[in-house]
Amino acid sequence: MNLEQIMNNLEAKHPGELEYLQAVKEVLESLQEVLADNPQFESAGIIERLVEPDRILTFKVSWVDDNGKVQVNLGYRVQFNNAIGPYKGGLRFHPSVNLSILKFLGFEQIFKNSLTTLPMGGGKGGSDFDPKGKSDAEIMRFSQAFMLELWRLIGPETDVPAGDVGVGGREIGFLYGMYKKLARENTGVLTGKGGNWGGSLVRPEATGYGGVYFMNEMMKAHKDTLEGKVISLSGFGNVAWGAALKANELGAKVVTISGPDGYIYDEEGISGEKIEYMLELRASNNDVVAPFAEEFPSAKFVPGKRPWEVKVDIAMPCAIQNELNGDDAATLLANGVKYVGEVSNMGCTPEAVEALYNAKIPYGPGKAVNAGGVAVSGLEMSQNAMKYNWSAEEVDKKLHVIMADIHAACIQYGTEDGGFINYAKGANIAGFLKVANSMLDQGII
Repeated sequence: MNLEQIMNNLEAKHPGELEYLQAVKEVLESLQEVLADNPQFESAGIIERLVEPDRILTFKVSWVDDNGKVQVNLGYRVQFNNAIGPYKGGLRFHPSVNLSILKFLGFEQIFKNSLTTLPMGGGKGGSDFDPKGKSDAEIMRFSQAFMLELWRLIGPETDVPAGDVGVGGREIGFLYGMYKKLARENTGVLTGKGGNWGGSLVRPEATGYGGVYFMNEMMKAHKDTLEGKVISLSGFGNVAWGAALKANELGAKVVTISGPDGYIYDEEGISGEKIEYMLELRASNNDVVAPFAEEFPSAKFVPGKRPWEVKVDIAMPCAIQNELNGDDAATLLANGVKYVGEVSNMGCTPEAVEALYNAKIPYGPGKAVNAGGVAVSGLEMSQNAMKYNWSAEEVDKKLHVIMADIHAACIQYGTEDGGFINYAKGANIAGFLKVANSMLDQGII
């Protein structure tokens, strides 16, 4: 494989799509040995076919705000690869949404879904709609208008969206209500549904739970434990909330959360009612964390900064892509960080990853660490197909097993000479092999 030529060709065809190109390069760099040992992949054009989405659908979303004014947003669905199952991936409602971000997320989703071993392909979608400051009625009208365009493209055996940034249980409810009306059927076409109408227990917590389970396995592999460790989280939505819940349960102490306005540092630890208050912050639609410090005297709000300057044992980005850069990594390393795990998608920049790798700090990539969310989405699909619901304990147990298996796959394919575990390499190779072999089996389509 000529990596430079492939990347040059991609950049020429997709100029300016920085996040997408970053994600592709990171994966391909780790696959060079595998591709050299498997010439059948090159002769079948697996890489050239894998890095391009099967299709990209763009549509206009017109809706009316509370003042009676017509608003227009762009909607997208990127159906990337369905070699091992229906397209599967979240919907993101955020003003930063564009094709580059959705293509990077969809590309990552291929490997993440493959790692779960569940039959799910990769996809992603969303809109540049900003939920911040919107009323519930406005969010409902936008979600309904969005689904008016999306519903023909999806189905329980075709494409199964879920939530992502800006799309939680409320938004999934509005989206599913309109889908059901249009399609005239109740199916498992969206995951993250409410528990009363087809949702799975543990789904809201799953990404955060899974991230902590992965980090726990990572520490076991390094003869260490979560007990007593100090953790910094970013974000304050479902992902950080789930991570904080499970980290506390396993004996660790979470000291930070963050938002676009800055971060919260609570030396006493974020536990109990403080974790529950995170849900109130999310439901407010204001997208700020400053009120946390007003609610709890032990907490300090640091405006305009990210939490990576705090001295901790473990750093877990839980918010958005490229939120931890090279300077942040240098600060974490200077403060003695021992482990880093991305619970957000591609949460670390390439410079940050390189710094962690050079320092031999165990680093878990998002496609492995945050796979718990889509894993439980896959379990929700299974429950919908069976017209049955598992208990929270059953779902949590299955999630724990899936995350332990993902960690084991990373060790199998990522252990280097000298014993250092390159988790990113291991995750990429394990995820790729299942998809690539499936593509070979199914011919040139």
